[in-house]
Amino acid sequence: MTPTTEIWFYHLERSGLDQVLPGLLEKTREKGWRALVRVATPERLEAVDRDLWTFREDAFLAHGRADRPHAERQPILLTQSGENLNAAQALFILDGAELGATEGYARCFILFDGRDDAAVQAERDRWKSLKGQGAALAYWKQSPEGGWHKAA
Repeated sequence: MTPTTEIWFYHLERSGLDQVLPGLLEKTREKGWRALVRVATPERLEAVDRDLWTFREDAFLAHGRADRPHAERQPILLTQSGENLNAAQALFILDGAELGATEGYARCFILFDGRDDAAVQAERDRWKSLKGQGAALAYWKQSPEGGWHKAA
């Protein structure tokens, strides 16, 4: 882990992953960054792949999968592996997927379901571990209105 890589935890309480992830990916692309979305299961990979094509009637997020040709060209790459095949600056961790090495990333986003007690506990443990390693951490929580505020 490099000290310059920011690691931001997103505690989802009011919105689901399918609602939050596309917006964060749009903001990432607006910065001119590429994104790597790491998932824990093949089922989540399929769901995210589908959702990014259909999240809005008037838009989609161009993306590809690491298990398909031309992974290195993708602005957003979906994967289960630890390789940064598309030279992404932003890493998104879903469903407790392994964080792995963060060298080369400007920012890592760890998104988790705040309604799942096991997920919350797992991410608290990850936070403590990363904090003990001196990581640059931030914790974002949803407000009752659905917006985000920095809680730590």
